[in-house]
Amino acid sequence: MKDNFSTASDQYAQYRPTYPDAFFSYLSTLIPQSKTAWDCGTGNGQVAAKLASLFETVYATDISASQIDHAPKLPNILYSIQAAEKTHFPDNHFDLIVVAQAIHWFDFERFYAEVNRTSKQESLLVVMGYGLLKIAPEIDALIANFYKEVIGPYWDAERCYIDELYQTIPFPFEEIAAPNFSNTLEWTCEHLLGYLSTWSAVKHYIKTNGVNPLDLIAEDLNYAYGNEMRQVDFPLLLRIGKVVKD
Repeated sequence: MKDNFSTASDQYAQYRPTYPDAFFSYLSTLIPQSKTAWDCGTGNGQVAAKLASLFETVYATDISASQIDHAPKLPNILYSIQAAEKTHFPDNHFDLIVVAQAIHWFDFERFYAEVNRTSKQESLLVVMGYGLLKIAPEIDALIANFYKEVIGPYWDAERCYIDELYQTIPFPFEEIAAPNFSNTLEWTCEHLLGYLSTWSAVKHYIKTNGVNPLDLIAEDLNYAYGNEMRQVDFPLLLRIGKVVKD
């Protein structure tokens, strides 16, 4: 698994969007038991904190110690630095496993073997994330051009799974059809630029060229956005599967 997010992890915690409460309310109706959950690829612990209100114990793992340093410390969240594909968790342990905005970095075959090993019978695997945000046509066009034309060559190959809305990842589980969810936030242009700065392709561009590509669009983006708070929508990418063991 690649680690693109240890650098400037404080910005990641500050600017990355959270996930909608409506989704977690829905998830609570599907969970067979609420004893143990694993937030795999927890990053700064956004999902772990949400799960902490639903489960007795949440195990949250990541390969980045820097990310975990910025995660909320709650009494029923146990953080550890572990790769998704090989953990020290016991067999048949989890009622729920969640991967948020991270599965495209994993070795699918090895991770799914770990899911099957550590899950209880008929537990759930939830894979979720978000793609390009939506604000207003003029702003969306600027961001889309930046995404494809300016930093497009700097995305890791795995980004294609997000562009394909997680519909092309291998998913060898009994899938549960879920409703559509979207996370709606209120952001300033400053916050938007902060979020864009956390994109891995932006970091790769800076490392290669020594300049920040956001400088190429900041003026136009600020002009189109204005000084007001705007509504920002992140449609949720979502796959839910039941782990059925032989």
